Amino acid sequence: SWGGTPAEAWTPTPVVNNDESTRLASLKIADAPWWPTKPGKAYNAMIAPLTGHAIAGAIWYQGESNVMTANTYQQVFTKMIGSWRTAWNKEFPFYYVQIAPFAYGNKNTGALLREAQTNSQAYPKTGMVVVTDLVDNVKDIHPQNKHSVGERLANYALADTYAQTGIPYHSPAFKAMTVDKNTAVISFDFAGNGFNIRGPKATEWFVAGDDQKFYPAEVKLVSNTIVVSSKQVKIPAAVRYGFSNEAMGNTFGKSGLPLAPFRTDKWEMDTTAVQPAAK
Repeated sequence: SWGGTPAEAWTPTPVVNNDESTRLASLKIADAPWWPTKPGKAYNAMIAPLTGHAIAGAIWYQGESNVMTANTYQQVFTKMIGSWRTAWNKEFPFYYVQIAPFAYGNKNTGALLREAQTNSQAYPKTGMVVVTDLVDNVKDIHPQNKHSVGERLANYALADTYAQTGIPYHSPAFKAMTVDKNTAVISFDFAGNGFNIRGPKATEWFVAGDDQKFYPAEVKLVSNTIVVSSKQVKIPAAVRYGFSNEAMGNTFGKSGLPLAPFRTDKWEMDTTAVQPAAK
């Protein structure tokens, strides 16, 4: 591993540069004094020399250095995975960690990167673990509890690759939203037997109408769905859960794994610089 590196550095240079959107995004990534940032540099040094050896799969924990290019992360990340598989001539499983909550310098950039990671699961034979509950300091970009992170990755491999049963490994994930009068009813994949709230009330849930103004939401757990509403929103148009840089929601599947952050809208997000708090 090599801290601070963007996904582009782990992707062969031609793969990045042959797509104009990823090529241009790579130019926005600043040089760094102690780690590679340019396309292909880490791939050439640390991945290509290994391709003569057999592997069963890969695990991956990266993304923090791509938050300012989150809009192209899904493209470059899946290209990276594909290029590795091509190099090994094998469609091996690829499991990765969604980046943890952190106080980034620009609003919502971490949330957008997490969304790109969520969407990357559409790529074949990939899987993502959620770690929003494993952070005790959003000012530290390196959460201390690596043991639980590794355990979740191991459980994913044991269940998905090696077909071991009875192992919770997939966080509940947003599936669809329907509107019922003044409420939004959210359904989920991997919801199992439903949800638990850890704490006196559900946090990090927000709902908006067509005016795109989000308000804290009231939450009801109904079987394996979640019903969301606010007195300020007559007809819900969008729901967000945990969709900010530092959000650590407290909704969990009964499996014990945290609900993955999501939003139901595609509205433009504010990514301006965070202003220092007034003293």
